[in-house]
Amino acid sequence: MNDPPYKSLYRSSFEHDACGVGMICDLSNRKSHAMIQDALKILENLTHRGACGCDETTGDGAGILIQKPHLFLQQAAREATIHLPAEMDYAAGLVFLPSDKGLRKAARAALSAAAEQRGLDFLGWQRVLVNPDAAGDLAQRVMPVIQMAFVGRGNTGGDTLAFERRLYLTRKAAENRVRRLFDPGESLFHIASLSSRTLVYKGMLLADQMTAFYPDLCDPAMASALA
Repeated sequence: MNDPPYKSLYRSSFEHDACGVGMICDLSNRKSHAMIQDALKILENLTHRGACGCDETTGDGAGILIQKPHLFLQQAAREATIHLPAEMDYAAGLVFLPSDKGLRKAARAALSAAAEQRGLDFLGWQRVLVNPDAAGDLAQRVMPVIQMAFVGRGNTGGDTLAFERRLYLTRKAAENRVRRLFDPGESLFHIASLSSRTLVYKGMLLADQMTAFYPDLCDPAMASALA
């Protein structure tokens, strides 16, 4: 079937099976908590596009991407006695860390060292509030420690894209270092996101478990203009 030219954005040639993805945004770029609530409703309505294993309470993964919620992160950082610079001068990222204290210390050190090697300031860690009971049985057995990492731009200069490139290289270098240090399957180390613009919450969850598992998502200070 040939699509008529310029009739719409739809093209039948792009049709394919895929996991469910939803998108919502405010065209005037007005950040609000309601936008995140609506996105989570979309996610729940896509439950049929996800999957679960032999344990029907454990999903194969669900998540949400939002604009970096500066006001919320300021509050979280303050609780951890971390001073954040101006909104676009730092990045935040959700990081999965090993439950073993020794391995967790090594993984955290790998990320901070990778950042500093690229001229960035590693500002600190904040534990992310989670509700393990909201996850499935299998997910609870392998659950990592989940923390928020804060990385400052430092004196590297450049624009936001240059900062984002350094953050990407930091992330990859840390992951590669942990891969060399730990035995496969031992580390539980994963950087869900590390950006000055966006933030990702995700997990081995069913779509309707996200809100209960991450209470942060219900905080009124958590706001975005897209999700």
